[in-house]
Amino acid sequence: MSAKATWKVSAAVMLSRVLGLARETMFAGLFGGSRWMDCFYLAFRVPNLLRDLFAEGALSQAFVTTFSKKVESDGPEKAWVLANRMMTLAAIFMSLVTLVGIFVAPWIVQLLTSFSKSGETARDYNVAEISLMVEMVRVMYPFIALVSLSALVMGMLNARNIFGMPALASCFFNIGSMAGGAALGYWMDPSWGPRSLVGFSWGVVIGGIAQLVCQFPALRAVGYRFVADFKWNDDGVRQILKLMGPAVIAASVTQVNVVVNSMFAYGVGEGAVSWLSYAFRLMQLPIGVFGVAVATVTLPALSRAAINGVSRDFGPTLAKGLKLVMFLVFPATVGLVMLAGPIISLLYERGKFDATDRIATAGALQAYGYGLLFYAGLKVLQPAFYAIEKRWFPMIASFMALAVNIVCNYLFVFVFKWGHESLALTTSIVACMNFIFLYVAMIRYAGDIGTRGLLSAFLKIGVATAVMAGICHAANRYVFNDLTGMALLMKAVWLAAVMAAAGGIYFAIALILKVEEVTDMLLIVKRKAGKIK
Repeated sequence: MSAKATWKVSAAVMLSRVLGLARETMFAGLFGGSRWMDCFYLAFRVPNLLRDLFAEGALSQAFVTTFSKKVESDGPEKAWVLANRMMTLAAIFMSLVTLVGIFVAPWIVQLLTSFSKSGETARDYNVAEISLMVEMVRVMYPFIALVSLSALVMGMLNARNIFGMPALASCFFNIGSMAGGAALGYWMDPSWGPRSLVGFSWGVVIGGIAQLVCQFPALRAVGYRFVADFKWNDDGVRQILKLMGPAVIAASVTQVNVVVNSMFAYGVGEGAVSWLSYAFRLMQLPIGVFGVAVATVTLPALSRAAINGVSRDFGPTLAKGLKLVMFLVFPATVGLVMLAGPIISLLYERGKFDATDRIATAGALQAYGYGLLFYAGLKVLQPAFYAIEKRWFPMIASFMALAVNIVCNYLFVFVFKWGHESLALTTSIVACMNFIFLYVAMIRYAGDIGTRGLLSAFLKIGVATAVMAGICHAANRYVFNDLTGMALLMKAVWLAAVMAAAGGIYFAIALILKVEEVTDMLLIVKRKAGKIK
């Protein structure tokens, strides 16, 4: 695995996540934690679930694994034939899925709102919400077909060691969805009422088109030319579909849990779905920037290391990926949890997003944060099973996780009467259980993958993170004790200063403790500066 490639992908994904955060900030200012925003997020759950499945999940993982092995064994020309067959199959099948989804949209919304606890007196109140959600689901459903094709293009480029443009593709989605959605939303409802959210739904489709088309030049540069090919009775196609079956379940566990959480949250009360969504977007920053980036670079290397069974390079490659995730995500997790209030206040607290929304969103973010490290680790660990063709274990783990998620949500919401934060906590519990189960299973099949080294790295990184946490705690007590009365500029200045100080202390202590990843990063920086030829 190339650390240089990982940092390059991280930079591209960072830009994408920042743009995604800007999109959420725009929503927060325009709609706050309103019931209409709840409707939009709930309607977006189905296409967004399948986006994560295909763009960062089952299709991408299965395709990259098979395509990489095809390039190694039969050469690029044979691999392009496989790519054409998969593109043709995906275009036709996902178009049919889109048409079916548009037709059954009322039943989808009925399912999404089935856990609502609205009583008889609130039923009329929900009629407009249900109608709006059905319309938005129908508008956004074509996004599924677009993102499926985008995932295949991304997989081809990654397998050919082109990581930058695929990582940047999500930037084009965010720009397209923001610009197109805002223009259409204002045109449909200048007062930014519920009709404007239909405009933002069209923006999602515009963003999907941009995400797909922006990758075409890079794909053409590596030698790909699309030719419709209906010969789907092919060993490579069958292998991809064979890997995808269990992978769809395994890779979807967290996103399915988020959908289930939203279904429960719709019944908790107005604003709960929005608060969880705003918090989840922030949680995805370190995952997207670091977890997905490391997984993107690691998967082709793992696939090559498992062409003729598990080679000696497999364990070290996997361990390196997990340690890199730990090094990057652990401090980010503690920072998000401890500085949740000031971060959310700076990013969201304006317009219709008030102090009540800030406190509620911060509680959800802290609960999500407890499982963040495990969630990021899963991005690296799950694909490793597909590389060694032991795809059933992630599927089994996902079945267990879904069951635990539903049981915990029911107990927390309906029995214990806890709030929306408990739904985020369930996601953390499930991520932790899933990771532990898969890690133990991987040891069984791949042998020692460097557990002692991982524990040593965890202790060193833990010490550095603990000191960093002390700085965050002091900042909360002495600097951010009155967020409501603090000016926006002062929030930005102080938060930047605290994060810089905390990050600097973390890296300094990690360097003193001889954490390998710090050395790798410094070498990259020195090479960029021309100090090492």
